[in-house]
Amino acid sequence: MAEVLLFHHALGPTGGLHAFANELRQAGHTVHTPDVFEGRTFDSIEAGVGYANDVGWGEIMARGERAAESLPSELVYGGFSLGVVPAQMLAQTRPGARGALFFYACVPISEFGRWPADVPAQIHGMDADPIFMREGDVDAARELVESADDAELFLYPGDQHYFADSSLPSYDAGATKLLTQRVLEFLGRLG
Repeated sequence: MAEVLLFHHALGPTGGLHAFANELRQAGHTVHTPDVFEGRTFDSIEAGVGYANDVGWGEIMARGERAAESLPSELVYGGFSLGVVPAQMLAQTRPGARGALFFYACVPISEFGRWPADVPAQIHGMDADPIFMREGDVDAARELVESADDAELFLYPGDQHYFADSSLPSYDAGATKLLTQRVLEFLGRLG
């Protein structure tokens, strides 16, 4: 079974994040869900991103690195939206990465060097999500898929950003069911 380090989105560690992590655990995977916001939660993406800006992205990234320090190097790094940033940095720079799971976001691979050829990845987003589709994430995802030996981009019909978080109004049960199936198949290949 795989071991996953899964970072939360800009609202913080929501019940939906923990529910998703528990689904992976029920399938036999080990999942760590660090809190890079140190107990803070937010009601809007803008407020959460504002907090990250106030703390500084360098500190958010350092918190992500500290979350990985005591864990084995053979991890699958995952992140939801804002959480993709530390997850992608670790997947690209920490030796031993087994895979990457990016939900609702992707950063240009040049941000952290090159994509490691032996690290498989999945990127998931909605095809009409204004953040994912218009702010460069889908372009970065396509670039990653083209440069990696084993990477897939999955687009789901809809316009919601946090569509796989069951604790939020943006939740889409059908899309999340398919996303979860694909993630479990991906982790099963790595386990």
